[in-house]
Amino acid sequence: MKTVFVTVGTTSFDELIESITCPETVQALTARGYERLVLQVGRGSLVPAADSCPHVTLEAYRFKDSIAEDIEQADLVISHAGAGSCLESLGAGKSLLVVVNDKLMNNHQLEMARQLHMDSHLLYCTCSTLTETLRTMDLSVLRHFLPGQPKNFANFLDKALGVQ
Repeated sequence: MKTVFVTVGTTSFDELIESITCPETVQALTARGYERLVLQVGRGSLVPAADSCPHVTLEAYRFKDSIAEDIEQADLVISHAGAGSCLESLGAGKSLLVVVNDKLMNNHQLEMARQLHMDSHLLYCTCSTLTETLRTMDLSVLRHFLPGQPKNFANFLDKALGVQ
């Protein structure tokens, strides 16, 4: 069953959960052949019911000790732009669509997402452009991010965040 895993990490990002479960977005996912949607909703106030999205199998939970299995089972990961979530998904070799929370103040997530996108490792959007991004995305343009190079990743983050 073709699966999308959505993670917000330890944060609250209800806007992403609302956006991914709206009928237009679910339709965009099913048009691409996705049949299962697994949501890790973190500290958010929204935990969609299993029957709230017709045409897909929906599972939702707040936290697990590890999301590695959900990432491994996913054909597509949709994530907030947290460095840990991005690194874990990219390290697992998964296609990654990052949804930047444009309502955060001093949002360094955008810089990281933009740099990883420029290097062809992920696609990114905001909640307002999520549905259209899902309709038009071309995952074949993505290149694998080579795991196991923490120094390179640290340098990359410094560069993306303007520290270096």
